[in-house]
Amino acid sequence: MKPIDRRQALAGGASLATVAAAPWDRVEAARLKTAAGEWPAYGGTNAAAKYSPLDQIDASNVNRLKVAWTWDSPDAAIIKDNPSLAPGEFQATPIMADGVLYTSTAFCQVVAIDPATGRNLWVYDPGSWKHGKYTSKGMQHRGVAYWRDGDDARVLIGTGDNRLIALDARSGKPIPSFGVDGEVDLGVVGLQRPPRRDPIDLFASTSPPTICRDVIVMGQYIHDRPVVADMPPGDVRGFDVRTGKLLWTFHTVPMKGEFGWETWEDGSAARNGNANIWAPMAADDDLGLVYLPGSCPTNNFYGGARPGDNLFGNALICLDVKTGKRRWHYQFVHHDIWDFDLPCAPNLVDIRVGGRRIKAVAQVTKHGFTFVFDRVTGRPVWPIEEKPVAPSTLAGEKLSPTQPFPSKPPPFEPQGMTEDMLIDWTPELRAEASKILAEYKWGPLFTPFSETLTIQRPAWVGGANWGGAAVDPESGILYVPSTSSIGALALAADGKRIGTGETEEIAGSARAVTGPRGLPLVKPPYGRITAIDLNRGEILWMKPNGPGASETPAFKGLNTGWVGSMGRTGPLLTKTLLFLGEGPHDVNTRRVLRAWDKATGAVVAELPLPGATLGPPMTYLANGKQYVVCGMGFRRTPHRLVAFALPDGA
Repeated sequence: MKPIDRRQALAGGASLATVAAAPWDRVEAARLKTAAGEWPAYGGTNAAAKYSPLDQIDASNVNRLKVAWTWDSPDAAIIKDNPSLAPGEFQATPIMADGVLYTSTAFCQVVAIDPATGRNLWVYDPGSWKHGKYTSKGMQHRGVAYWRDGDDARVLIGTGDNRLIALDARSGKPIPSFGVDGEVDLGVVGLQRPPRRDPIDLFASTSPPTICRDVIVMGQYIHDRPVVADMPPGDVRGFDVRTGKLLWTFHTVPMKGEFGWETWEDGSAARNGNANIWAPMAADDDLGLVYLPGSCPTNNFYGGARPGDNLFGNALICLDVKTGKRRWHYQFVHHDIWDFDLPCAPNLVDIRVGGRRIKAVAQVTKHGFTFVFDRVTGRPVWPIEEKPVAPSTLAGEKLSPTQPFPSKPPPFEPQGMTEDMLIDWTPELRAEASKILAEYKWGPLFTPFSETLTIQRPAWVGGANWGGAAVDPESGILYVPSTSSIGALALAADGKRIGTGETEEIAGSARAVTGPRGLPLVKPPYGRITAIDLNRGEILWMKPNGPGASETPAFKGLNTGWVGSMGRTGPLLTKTLLFLGEGPHDVNTRRVLRAWDKATGAVVAELPLPGATLGPPMTYLANGKQYVVCGMGFRRTPHRLVAFALPDGA
């Protein structure tokens, strides 16, 4: 299996001088907006740094923060009138632009909010919820985008029922000159194989659009499992922000004659789909480049029907935002069968390595790696080695003989399974853990599944996940929240799951691997924060992200200290502090927002919350006061935003 240019490539004919040239410094403009106290994009700016230089709130006063206002999602009124509806998660992070907060809801409503009071200024309901749940986990959405040219200010959303809608930022009404009456049909326009409309949760938009140089870039959620015979490919499209006109389509599953077709043997690209961009993206406004984190091809645990390395699945793809032409790509997992899709936007940051300044892009992954590239050329900052991995024992599965391993930075999560990882707080517990481990097949990272339950660590939920990482543009230090998940899966020879029960959280029949006496199988931490110096490719510190189960009866007398929470959530970085809550996915989750010292990882403050956090928090300045806002709401628990600020006179 030696397909063309399968690991990393700068597209032929691309001029680096042309890529680097820009008529104006848009990056500087975005920096000035955040410095002025705005949060104009999902990740703060298109660099997805999740960073603000605001420092009114710092280590000396963060423990004095009070709830300034609480906002409840207007979805609650719809649910009250339609009790059979099933909301998923409130995953949105608001944006703040031109003095107004904007957010989406789980039902794809768009709301403009007064940033000082939390009062609704307007609400737009596109009615997406009327068609039923649009993802396998219910209705959920991550946010909106903002664009302005003079007096023309717009809020844009890609909805769960596949509409790209442009709203007047002042009134909340659709802009008639955009598309048809303010909408573009994302289920049809520009797709090589438009998806069927049934099931409704097959194909949707759940992440905010990315807008760069007046081009709206849209990816798609596609159901992980092959729920229909003709699974749609994850085409990425660029639209004119003023008119809604389709400008280009990039095929993440190549068509015949396109680059990458040969990486799908036997013409299997024509019979498979996915490889979609479901996560948020990043863009360099100055360079005019957009960075797409790719997911796995159809059937994320079995690839018998798609022999080859399957570009552009599991690849970071850099496109020219004006043309949609590929500048470069790098594939992180060849022929993925572990569901190691890229789960979050990459972080754009300028670093200095060996005295050389590099415009870099860093991508954290579900399997615990941080890959770092020159974001102009795609060249790795440090060598990446293709190492041999085990072949599959399933008759129909043909895996890649090698997988990429970056030499720096070190992994931020334990990878694979060894006996040294087992709990050993007492000899008896170690013996019982060893007995449990013997029930499974296990081995290093990229151990393939078999007809015996096979352990995967990190499992398909990460590692890193959609909350992503945050990076300090001043220091070049990356902060990565992650979970140390362990799962097990068994497959029949034809790739069908061997029955172990199915959960909605993962894309196949599997089970979590647990240890003896109600304890985990392996040593903690089970959730962590890792600080990585991207200038040197070194880990500075790692801390458990919370107490986790350490105070439960099972841990009594073990004196473990904090062991970390498995609840997944995203970070916020400011001048001196790192903010991170705990997600709702762990029964031991604490409903708090913590402030951490960026330099040491010490906890500076814990702020009580009415719920567990989900999307990354954000911060902004309104009327001279800094606010920190975080969202929460898991299934039927209240979906809301909570804003913190210092008391008047503090």
